[in-house]
Amino acid sequence: MVKIRLKRFGTKKRPFYRVVVMDAREPRDGRCIEELGTYQPIAAEGSQVKIDAERAKYWISVGAQPTDIVAKLLTKQAK
Repeated sequence: MVKIRLKRFGTKKRPFYRVVVMDAREPRDGRCIEELGTYQPIAAEGSQVKIDAERAKYWISVGAQPTDIVAKLLTKQAK
């Protein structure tokens, strides 16, 4: 199964995430199929989420399941 989920980067207490398409069996920071965007929870409110919406829609249309957090981020960016 393919999932759209977060891949953690950054240092301790300074997280930075990439929104990626991965096989569900891969570890959290393992090999990904495609990177769709970024999420910076510490950044200013308007610049936290940057996701390529067209690619995300494509992956969802071919059966990729977004995690709960990624689904919230997609709706947050769409507003």
